[in-house]
Amino acid sequence: MANPVVGFIGVGLMGAGMAKNIVTKGYPLVIMGHKNREPVDRLKQLGATEAKTPRELAAQCDMVHLCVTASPQVEAVMNGPDGIFASGRKGLIIIDCSTSNPVSTLALADAAKSHGMTFIDAPLGRTPNEAEAGTLDTMVGADPETFSKVKPVLDCWAGNVVHLGPVGLGHKMKLINNFIAMGYAALFSEALSIARKAGLSKEQFHSVIGSSRMRNGFYDTFMKWTMEGDESAHRFTISNAHKDMRYLSSLATEIGALHPIQSMVKNSFAGMEAAGQAQRYVPMLADFVAILNGLEPSQKQK
Repeated sequence: MANPVVGFIGVGLMGAGMAKNIVTKGYPLVIMGHKNREPVDRLKQLGATEAKTPRELAAQCDMVHLCVTASPQVEAVMNGPDGIFASGRKGLIIIDCSTSNPVSTLALADAAKSHGMTFIDAPLGRTPNEAEAGTLDTMVGADPETFSKVKPVLDCWAGNVVHLGPVGLGHKMKLINNFIAMGYAALFSEALSIARKAGLSKEQFHSVIGSSRMRNGFYDTFMKWTMEGDESAHRFTISNAHKDMRYLSSLATEIGALHPIQSMVKNSFAGMEAAGQAQRYVPMLADFVAILNGLEPSQKQK
């Protein structure tokens, strides 16, 4: 049996690597144009074809990945005269790999069903480096039959695929996952500033924490900016972090969950975004907090 034709909308920081792994592992790939032409041209050289609209792309595919910024962008791709729904492609499976609002996800899943399509969520864990290597994490919300169909394709770009249950659970778990990660970012940033203000250097801080039980994978990539000035180790923007924390705050409020710590974490990113630094990466929160404490940033920002 021939491999299904796979579509990919959103070949940016994460999506370009994911799409590369799909096409190089034997799946016919259709991509949609991106503002950055470099990944589009690279993928076309590997054998992908390009569609001009979501509707045109969906009409050619058996399943479509979405890897865009947030729920408004997902909804725009799905709806309208040039959207995926307008393709009328019965049996199409749409895989939303974006970090989206679960309320929107469930509404789109219902809409997809009315069009004879299936909408599932498979948000991502880890960074663009793992996307390129094909070793991302993904947490999937899908019915068992659909999951069995998409699992071989997910395995092209993910090293750890966890099926959580029905649609919506993937995005709920992703928001919780990002709360923990962004909580680490806020905690490390504040701890670094307190240490430096108390007369300890960043090297002394790292020599203790970086060799203790408190070290983890997030710490390693987060600290590469402070210690080495490496911008590429953890390419996740402040605006995306703030967006995810807003979505989780909304979810927690909706279900009546106490979330005082999450509110404080959200405000760390809200403050940096309000200061005009929305497109800087999460590890640079450490410098933002340092400056608020009257300290020099650990690295010179470009």
